[in-house]
Amino acid sequence: MQKIYMLIGVLFSAVVLFSFSAIQNESPEVDYPTGYRGWTHIKSKVAISNTGGKISGVYHHIYANALALEGYKTGKFANGSVIVADFIAAVDSSAALFEGQRKYIDVMVKNTEQYASTGGWGFEEFDKDSKTARKVTLVNAQKACFTCHQGQAANNFVFSKYRE
Repeated sequence: MQKIYMLIGVLFSAVVLFSFSAIQNESPEVDYPTGYRGWTHIKSKVAISNTGGKISGVYHHIYANALALEGYKTGKFANGSVIVADFIAAVDSSAALFEGQRKYIDVMVKNTEQYASTGGWGFEEFDKDSKTARKVTLVNAQKACFTCHQGQAANNFVFSKYRE
C-alpha cells in the first residue's frame, strides 16, 4: 500500500512540474499600451487609394516609449521597449483628408526571454478603440506578425526609422 501512495505522489509531482514548466515557457500576452499617445512620435504616413473618384485610406502613426526611442537612435532595442503603430481611417472631405475612426493598433514589446521564438519581440493587434479585443493572439503572432518582421532582422525586426 505504501508503494501505491509513493507512486501516486511521484506521478502527482511530475504532473505539477510539467504543468508549471509549460506555463513558464508560454509567452505572455502583450498588454494594451496605456498612454502611448504621450510617447515620442516617430513618424506618420498616409496610404491612400482612389476608387471611382472617392479617396480612402489610412493614417499610420508610430509611437515609441523611452526605451524604444533609445533603440531607434542606437539600433539596439532593450527589453521593455514598446512600439505602437496606430492605424486611423483617412476620411475624404473633398478639400482634404482627415482622421476618422481608429481601425486598430499594432503593438511590439521587446523581451528576449519571453518572446525568444519571435526575435525577442511580442506582437499584438487591438481592434478599433478596444483595449481587450485582440486580433493576433499568442498563437498567431509568429505567423501573422513575425513572418513579415523577419525581413528586418538587420534592423532588430523593426520597419520604421526615427527621423530627428
